[in-house]
Amino acid sequence: MDGYPIPGPPPPPRRALAALLLPLVIGLVVGFYLFRVLGIGTLKAAPEPRSVTPRGDLAGEEKANIELFRQASPSVVYITTLARRVDFWTRDVTELPQGTGSGFVWDSAGHVVTNYHVLQGASDAEVSIAGRTAYKAAFVGGAAQYDLAVLRIGAPREVLHPLAIGTSADLQVGQRVYAIGNPFGLDRTLTTGVVSALGRTIQSVSGRPIEEVIQTDAAINPGNSGGPLLDSAGRLIGVNTAIFSPSGSSAGIGFAVPVDTIARVVPQLITHGKIVRPHLGISADERVNRILTREMGIEGVMVLGVVRGSAAAAAGLRGAERASDGSVVPGDVIREVDGKALRSVDDLNAVLEQRDVGQRVTLTIARDGKTLKVPVTLQAAE
Repeated sequence: MDGYPIPGPPPPPRRALAALLLPLVIGLVVGFYLFRVLGIGTLKAAPEPRSVTPRGDLAGEEKANIELFRQASPSVVYITTLARRVDFWTRDVTELPQGTGSGFVWDSAGHVVTNYHVLQGASDAEVSIAGRTAYKAAFVGGAAQYDLAVLRIGAPREVLHPLAIGTSADLQVGQRVYAIGNPFGLDRTLTTGVVSALGRTIQSVSGRPIEEVIQTDAAINPGNSGGPLLDSAGRLIGVNTAIFSPSGSSAGIGFAVPVDTIARVVPQLITHGKIVRPHLGISADERVNRILTREMGIEGVMVLGVVRGSAAAAAGLRGAERASDGSVVPGDVIREVDGKALRSVDDLNAVLEQRDVGQRVTLTIARDGKTLKVPVTLQAAE
């Protein structure tokens, strides 16, 4: 019996074959595209390095800023204040960091100027110059009414670089200024700006006004306090002392104690440890002064009393007296000091604080309906 062939599987229909091959073809096409066009699966050649474009010379203002910072920054110091703490259980006393601030070298004897409020409440302080070893600082003197204080450190003379001293009397609004300090503990930071206003009055930590303060928009932040404000010649023109800001950070309104005040106050702090204030030798009271001068229809400072043996007594000033019927006989009313008009006792104190003991001033006084000029030699206040 003849055999017969066993039939194999029937060939797939053409449509089924196309359905199987179509995805394979699409995959090959896509793979080829990714391989050749996008470079997937191959190592890409490293891009050509970008060449550095020459910048040319620095601008003149940039050079001036760099040179000013280079010369002035070695004079700026970093101040760390310390506070004593007593362990409740062991009664051991330790000194812990309390805060930081800025300052600057005043002279080659090691005197350092800063703000009074930087040291307020501290038991000790350390001063670092240009990031070098910290030196223990001795408190020399302070004037809370000017927010100024002086420390002294035993640093070698070769690391002491006193700042050049300028003047604040001829400053102009719009003049370029530079502030160097340690904001937020960042060592020796430079900010720039202009004199925004002059003749401002701010309240010191003692509650008394500081006159003729410089306002600037150079960024001043916590930690800048006590640092120098410089003019474009690198001269000291002020000490950065306060900012006006709801957030506590720079808002473009900063204040600096003018250098003319600093140059008058710091030597007294070094010599006496305090301000030796000039005095006329009179007694006056702001509340009483307002009442009496208003009744008299005159502006000035009413002399309520004259200290025996004082400069005012030697000049013949008259104080108020009580008449036999109990009424008050007004004394002299000081209307001007060296031509500067007075409206209050604070005005008189502000003018006298800008003078020196032994200096001669001319008072313009009202007495019995007459105006008199009276010269007085100022004496030291007790």
